Amino acid sequence: MRISTKARMNRLFNQGGCLDVAVDHGVCNEPSFLVGLEDMPRVVDMLVKARPDAIQMTYGQADLLQSRPERDKPALVMRLDMGNPYNSVRHRVMWCELQNYEEPLIGALELDAACVVVNLFMLPDEPDLFRQCVRNIARVRADCHRYGMPLMIEPLVMLPNDVRGGYQVDGNAEKIVTLVRVAAEMGADIIKADPTENPEDFHRVVEAARVPVLVRGGGKEDLKTVLERSAVLMRQGAKGMVYGRNVYQHPNPSSVVRALMAIVHDGAGGEEAWDIYNRA
Repeated sequence: MRISTKARMNRLFNQGGCLDVAVDHGVCNEPSFLVGLEDMPRVVDMLVKARPDAIQMTYGQADLLQSRPERDKPALVMRLDMGNPYNSVRHRVMWCELQNYEEPLIGALELDAACVVVNLFMLPDEPDLFRQCVRNIARVRADCHRYGMPLMIEPLVMLPNDVRGGYQVDGNAEKIVTLVRVAAEMGADIIKADPTENPEDFHRVVEAARVPVLVRGGGKEDLKTVLERSAVLMRQGAKGMVYGRNVYQHPNPSSVVRALMAIVHDGAGGEEAWDIYNRA
């Protein structure tokens, strides 16, 4: 018997939209990702007060959110895997493993997560890494089916390591659509997708997914550019965003959250969101 994911999906999506702020970067083993995350109790406190729809965390930090007494706090999205493709150097062996292969959902169930997320890496000349991700997803999908836990798959199409000094988002619409289709075929309930180089092409990603698509942020960029692109991506059919460094590494994360929430839930354009950010 399959348990429905509907209750958890309703906790994650507010009237069909979701802003998920990712602060799960501690498992990436990349020092630059930790700037802004040094004091996790303070970070979580700030984000709860800023009121995004969800916060993406790992098992080891998620108690900071779930132990809070507020009934209307953001939903928990739990990261289940970890790997080494995030550094500026190319490692001799690339890998991505579940944090608990035998019982991958046990922590998410214990801490009442609304959703779990795992990677689907497509790196040049790294077929073994892709195979590991497929194996991880298949293992997690089985338990998600059993327990009614929504599965978010994160397909990442990366440029070669030496192009921009580390694996960075490719942006090629054809490659992104193809990998998103793989995620859909594997049974994703939600897909966290790379933005296309031309945001006007993102409707192709949405069409390939057939499930709600949230846009991943990648590296920190100019905020006005982020807001303008986010508004275009929403018009192309995205249901929201999963942004990390573009929120927590900003001098005023709470104001960034307010601007992004206006885009996701009120249909604000880039300029309007920029004004909201500056008024906050």
